[in-house]
Amino acid sequence: MGEEKNYVSRVTCHASLNRKIFMTKLLSWNVNGLRSVIKKGIFHPFVEKHKPDTLCLQETKAFPEQVQLELPGYYPFWNSAEKKGYSGTLILSKIKPMAVSYGLGMADHDREGRVITAEYDDYFFVGVYTPNSKRGLERLPYRQVWDADFLKYLKKLEKKKLVIFCGDLNVAHKEMDLAHPDTNHQTHGFTDEERAGFTNFVTHGFVDSFREFVPDGGHYTWWNPVTFSRAKNVGWRIDYFLISKALRPRLKEAFILPEVMGSDHCPVGIVIK
Repeated sequence: MGEEKNYVSRVTCHASLNRKIFMTKLLSWNVNGLRSVIKKGIFHPFVEKHKPDTLCLQETKAFPEQVQLELPGYYPFWNSAEKKGYSGTLILSKIKPMAVSYGLGMADHDREGRVITAEYDDYFFVGVYTPNSKRGLERLPYRQVWDADFLKYLKKLEKKKLVIFCGDLNVAHKEMDLAHPDTNHQTHGFTDEERAGFTNFVTHGFVDSFREFVPDGGHYTWWNPVTFSRAKNVGWRIDYFLISKALRPRLKEAFILPEVMGSDHCPVGIVIK
C-alpha cells in the first residue's frame, strides 16, 4: 500500500490559516484471538510500529483478566462475549472518550460482545464484529435482523454527532472485493442478502472509506488459512471503515496493511483531520 506515514497525534501548522490541524490515525483488526496474537509476539510490536490513536479489535476471545495487555498510554474498553473464548471486541484509545457504551441496547444482540461505542468531541467511534451467517447459512435470517438493527443504531447516533464505524463486517460488498466471486454467490459472506445489508449502509449516507482512494480489486483483508490462500492473495475484503458522508472532506487516507501477520485477517485503517 506504499510507504506508511507516521500520523500519531501529529500536529502541523497551516501558515495561511494560522491554525493547528490534528491528524488522527484509526485502526481496526480482527485478531482472531488476542491471547494468541500476543503469544506470537506480534501484537505489541504492531502497536508500537503503527501507533494508532484509536485501535478497535474484534474476536478478542477473552476476558480482560485473561490478558496482559501492558499498553501504557491507552485506555482499554472491553466488550467480551458471555460465552468463553468467543467473539468479543475491544477499543484502545489514547484519548479518554467522553462516554463509552456496550452493545446495541437489545438483549437479543448484546450477549456476544459485538459492539462498542466511544463518544468523542465531534463524532462517535463504533467498533463492530458482525455475526457470521455460518457455512450452511443457518444464521442468515438472524444476520439480516442484525444488519437492520445495527443500521438503525448508527442512524440514531448520527442524529447527535457524526459516526465512524469499523470492524469485521463479514461480507464482501462487491465482486471486486473477493478473488473468486463467480463461485461464491451462495457462500456465507457473499449472499445477496448480506451484500444488500452493506448497500443499505451506503444508501443511508455512510462512505466506504477505502473505495474513496482505491477503485480496483485485488485488495483483501481475510484469507482462508486452511487453503494457504494468503500467499497467493486469494482473499476477501470484509474488514472496513465507514464514515458519515459529512466526514468525507476530513478523510485523508484509507489503507489496508496486508503485511501484518498473526491472524487470518489483516488490519485496516484511516487517517482523518
